[in-house]
Amino acid sequence: MDVNEATWDRASRIVIGLGLLTLTFVGPRSLWGLIGVVPLVTGVTGFCPLYRLFGIRTCPTETKG
Repeated sequence: MDVNEATWDRASRIVIGLGLLTLTFVGPRSLWGLIGVVPLVTGVTGFCPLYRLFGIRTCPTETKG
């Protein structure tokens, strides 16, 4: 798998994912918080399938010199 997320993108996805997952344990205790698994997994792996589909890449390109 190719990494297509920058460090800031990955960090924000992990924070958002963990924040959403806490909704299943505290606060409204809703199962809708499980949607946080998606940004958490994409943040940990550094790969977003939708970025690939739309040709988006937030990580810097490698320059060969």
